[in-house]
Amino acid sequence: MKIMLVDDSRTIRNIQKKILHELGYTETAEAGDGAEAISMFKDVAPDLVLVDWNMPNMDGLTFVKMIRQSDKKTPLIMCTTEAEKNRVVEAIKAGVNNYVVKPFTAETLGEKINQTLTRLGISAPQPVAGS
Repeated sequence: MKIMLVDDSRTIRNIQKKILHELGYTETAEAGDGAEAISMFKDVAPDLVLVDWNMPNMDGLTFVKMIRQSDKKTPLIMCTTEAEKNRVVEAIKAGVNNYVVKPFTAETLGEKINQTLTRLGISAPQPVAGS
């Protein structure tokens, strides 16, 4: 399963990669903002996207709306510091499948990913032995 990480913070992307690897997801692609992610999306063909809300050039909400115009199926999870209920509702209306607030634990991110994949009928990989 290939996961695209869309966040302007390289540190956050590295943390996400480490957590994902521990959860058994070893194939990732990275973009520093929504505009870069849009340009990479078709070539990367991700099975899941973790997207930040606040980024330069193109924010996560705009990215979600643009992707949903042509792709209704790829699971999108908003990973952001935006915790207000109206923001969560706005993101869900735009087309995200789930929402996780930073900072998050490995356990929380894993639960959100599994919850999202289960809801969509997609099987999650088993954790890598010895990780």
